[in-house]
Amino acid sequence: MEVEQTSIRSDTNSTCEYLDAEGDPESPNLYQEADPDQEAEQQNHSIISELRDGLGTMRDNSALSPEPGQENKGLAASVESLALSTSTSAKTEDSIGGGLEEEYDYQHDSLWQGQKKHIFILSEAGKPIFSLHGNEDKLATLFGVIQALVSFVQMGQDAITSIHAGGIKFAFMQRSSLILVAASRSNMSVQQLQLQLGDVYNQILSILTYSHMTKIFERRKNFDLRRLLSGSERLFYNLLANDSSSAKVSNNIFTFLTNSIRVFPLPTTIRSQITSAIQSNCSKIKNLVFAVLIANNKLIALVRMKKYSIHPADLRLIFNLVECSESFKSSENWSPICLPKFDMNGYLHAHVSYLADDCQACLLLLSVDRDAFFTLAEAKAKITEKLRKSHCLEAINEELQQPFNAKLYQQVVGIPELRHFLYKPKSTAQLLCPMLRHPYKSLTELERLEAIYCDLLHRIHNSSRPLKLIYEMKEREVVLAWATGTYELYAIFEPVVDKATVIKYVDKLIKWIEKEYDVYFIRNHATF
Repeated sequence: MEVEQTSIRSDTNSTCEYLDAEGDPESPNLYQEADPDQEAEQQNHSIISELRDGLGTMRDNSALSPEPGQENKGLAASVESLALSTSTSAKTEDSIGGGLEEEYDYQHDSLWQGQKKHIFILSEAGKPIFSLHGNEDKLATLFGVIQALVSFVQMGQDAITSIHAGGIKFAFMQRSSLILVAASRSNMSVQQLQLQLGDVYNQILSILTYSHMTKIFERRKNFDLRRLLSGSERLFYNLLANDSSSAKVSNNIFTFLTNSIRVFPLPTTIRSQITSAIQSNCSKIKNLVFAVLIANNKLIALVRMKKYSIHPADLRLIFNLVECSESFKSSENWSPICLPKFDMNGYLHAHVSYLADDCQACLLLLSVDRDAFFTLAEAKAKITEKLRKSHCLEAINEELQQPFNAKLYQQVVGIPELRHFLYKPKSTAQLLCPMLRHPYKSLTELERLEAIYCDLLHRIHNSSRPLKLIYEMKEREVVLAWATGTYELYAIFEPVVDKATVIKYVDKLIKWIEKEYDVYFIRNHATF
């Protein structure tokens, strides 16, 4: 058994230089856990109820007791059985032929064993809820081991956070009667796995809300939560997707690793016209909280009620919902959605529709008024009409057909040796991430690129010894990570580039980003 202890080391086949950022007040920890007091306040507090109260439409909402904060004091239990169960449990549903229900020899199921990452969700009573790979009903032994481990540690007034066993890294998260576990052979750190588990937990809350789910388990500890989540499995699979498609990877992997979202590139004048059209047609709808316009899983514009903001984790849930819902393309929809970072105890009601048949941008108007459908539908029609007259729909379509991100390397240019990069301003939760190109288009190379970024991000945001600068000459590429007071940059270069050239290219890249900043980032979100 091994409890994770992170050390900073270089590849055996690389040279490494780094600067220590320990004690630097301008180096926030991306993986810092939420304040238990703040979480408790969120669980007991409903912003939506306050808004409804102000509108005269308040409904009763019962307060919930906060979960007691627990600290990890180390593990003393044997975990060989967990590693064994993960290696020998069920096979994927696709590999079960003919719908047969008899037991199989899962120990020799190479397909299931070959998965590099598993996600398991179960209730505190051990009831299966979700498995990323395989049928959770056929994972009873594994779920039983997980529940037993968590319960055993809890008996000692402890909380289990991570285990290393059998070459597998296990990350645990316990939230409101749920146990979430990630089992991974990848290069992701425990903190990064927990970030992903956090997105999965938020996805559950977006469907059920914290207060509703808690009341269910208070009444019945062994309730099968799948009954309420039925039909939403696609949301979880898409949220956790990772393949050679750059859309899936850059939207779901790099954004959650950096706790950010991506912005749809548009000229400043076009974005201003879009924002103005939304403001002018929504400013008098007093129960409207957010107006969100997105395309291709990127944010075009966001207009918000004064005093309220939207967290990037909530925006990722919105992106995921739109991407997974083909029905939104054919008709206007009225859908309840909980945004946990905004209010985990209540639903916003979303009018969701695409702007037009000839423009695949999706507009979400989120209100606390459940009867506002027709008011919002009228506002959406006026917004679309105004955007068409100002030729903004054409500008969106042009970007969809010939994305700026595909041209990034040609524009940034004079940097032919730049393979890929991530750029995140610290003043926003937004990420600039080019489309993948050679050699990272194959699944194997993509996973290798992901591993490089995971390692760099973990070392820059290491809670015990964060770094400000990493430069490594690897066998197949040169990598750089640089965290300043205003931005973070992670860049991958051809292996033939020397340090002096890398410094010159980084300077050129930063200057280009500063020049084009308002095309790729939104400095401030407008208000109604």
